[in-house]
Amino acid sequence: MVDGPEGQDGAERRAVVIGGGIGGLTAALALTRRGWRVTVLERADSTAPVGAAISLAPNALRALDTLGLGDEIRDLAAWQGEGGLRTPRGTWLARSDARAVAERFGDPLVLLHRATLAGTLAARLPEGTVRTATAATLADPGGPGPARVATADGDIEAGLVVAADGVHSRARAALFPGHPGAVYAGFTSWRMMVPPPFPTVAPHETWGPGRLWGSQPLKDGTVYAYAAATLPEAAPAPDGESAELLRRFGDWHAPVPALIEAGRAGPVLRHDVHHIATPLPAYHRGRTALVGDAAHAMPPTLGQGGNQAIEDAVVLAHHAPPGASALAAYTAARRPRTTAMARKAVAAGRLALLRPRPAVALRNGALWLLSRTGPAFFLRGFDGIADWRPPQAPYASPARNPTSTP
Repeated sequence: MVDGPEGQDGAERRAVVIGGGIGGLTAALALTRRGWRVTVLERADSTAPVGAAISLAPNALRALDTLGLGDEIRDLAAWQGEGGLRTPRGTWLARSDARAVAERFGDPLVLLHRATLAGTLAARLPEGTVRTATAATLADPGGPGPARVATADGDIEAGLVVAADGVHSRARAALFPGHPGAVYAGFTSWRMMVPPPFPTVAPHETWGPGRLWGSQPLKDGTVYAYAAATLPEAAPAPDGESAELLRRFGDWHAPVPALIEAGRAGPVLRHDVHHIATPLPAYHRGRTALVGDAAHAMPPTLGQGGNQAIEDAVVLAHHAPPGASALAAYTAARRPRTTAMARKAVAAGRLALLRPRPAVALRNGALWLLSRTGPAFFLRGFDGIADWRPPQAPYASPARNPTSTP
């Protein structure tokens, strides 16, 4: 064993987290706060995510409140919601209101760099908790006895293994070998961070036939830009990703072309989007639990993938005393919610990425008419999502006024 033989009794309050992304780090911190000795095994050289931002909704902020991080993250993040939805020519179809979100759900939507969130989580963990450049394999999910994780340095026994190893999770395949796994969602995505100085950008998302673009400023003036297009899986970009973006979005309204040009200085990340179309029968087996994309990978079109991973982590810690039977409560608490969320994300993607122009015209007309009724109609779409509360206290500091723009 990596840390020397412990035996079953010594492993009982030990947890091993496979994967050092947002879900894995949140799970590690949540378990640490509940008295577990945690080891995070991350195969990359760093836990810092590369080149993208994450949107956190009120449900995720409340989950972070249970770890004492909610207000710190609110202070680091930029509020979202003062922009809206546009057509490729720049016409506004709908306007959004950050204050209305905060008033309805008790918190705003916020945006920050993934590396900032990951760094904040990692900094709260005991020294030595995270081991990077350490590939790990689930060797035994456990049952009456401890689970076992294999590494190049030896095996680790644990009372709990948390598999947070992403959309193509090897742990998931080991737990449920008959499951089809993640499948292509029908579109690819691009993400890039455009550093300051850049002219002020009104937050917006723009929908065109089979394509979408989003521009969201961060608190430090960096602009997070993202795009998606319906394409065959592994479609080539022979002239590079920036050229591909210009070809597809270069004639869209300002500042889209300028952002693409400015983004050439940094990496343009491109990923085919995969999701779990067939829900898993459970999110656990034995003493091993799946969190985040490993359990319920969903398209990013609802902005809830990372939020649901954070929810998973705090709920798992709440339901995870030593013993395999406790994880059934975790599955019961999380599977119905995340399955519904994944279906909503698929539906949102189909609406945003409609291709037939007559259908696009009908959709745009309906959105424009509905927007005339005010933000309440659109905010109702987040009922049951953003109003979720974790099973444990504390919630946000009572001194904080969530409707006061920072």
